[in-house]
Amino acid sequence: MHSIGILGVGELTEKVVRGLRHGGHTGAIFLSPRNRQRALALRDQFDCQVMPDNQTLVERSRVVILGVRPDVVAQLAGEVSLGADKILISLVAGMDSSALAQRFPGATVVRAMLSYAAEINATTVVTYPDNGTARKLLAPLGTFIALQDESAFEVATVAACMNGWFYFWLQDLQRWFVDQGLPHAQARQLVLSNLQDCLASARHNPDTDLETMGNAIATPGTFTRQGLDVLRERQVSAPWTAAFDSVLLELKREG
Repeated sequence: MHSIGILGVGELTEKVVRGLRHGGHTGAIFLSPRNRQRALALRDQFDCQVMPDNQTLVERSRVVILGVRPDVVAQLAGEVSLGADKILISLVAGMDSSALAQRFPGATVVRAMLSYAAEINATTVVTYPDNGTARKLLAPLGTFIALQDESAFEVATVAACMNGWFYFWLQDLQRWFVDQGLPHAQARQLVLSNLQDCLASARHNPDTDLETMGNAIATPGTFTRQGLDVLRERQVSAPWTAAFDSVLLELKREG
């Protein structure tokens, strides 16, 4: 089992470490010494080793997961030398493969996108390009999707942002029910359970168009159709489309 080095022990990479261990990875996991308190907690809970410096981490790792902010990559690249035998899995949004290869010459570069649900092995993992080692390592974290086109990967990255936006949308829905007098916990359960109902039905009918499924419920004369008409009249999806376009434009500019 390959040894893994984590460059950038932050919120997301912590979730990845937890998911790797929960998913059965028993190989060595080496952690960057920065953000030491979080690294030490992972060491104690998940049998990791905190390295004295980043170059030592790289030298002892077969696979290196890069989980730092884009503005830190240049500085970090100046501190380490990966070499041709390393696989670099980058979680850095907006930095394309050519830029990563320039910063870390010789390494095999794989870009990956995932969410905090990696912690419970329920995230969507998107990679570019497909790489057998990266697939074997990351697939236990959830649903694995390998793309062969980097422009498609940038589009898919917008979904990671969408994942974060969902929480605010769900909070707004929950707040409405609370305002109508429902207890906070029950309002939360009501919103999340109904969302789960929708997801379960959609997954159960993979060949049925989502709009077709919705129209089967929102038939003329129903309360569901009444509310749908209001949503469509107010073009409720327009702000989401604008947000998607804005993020994708910035990703292309950064890349």
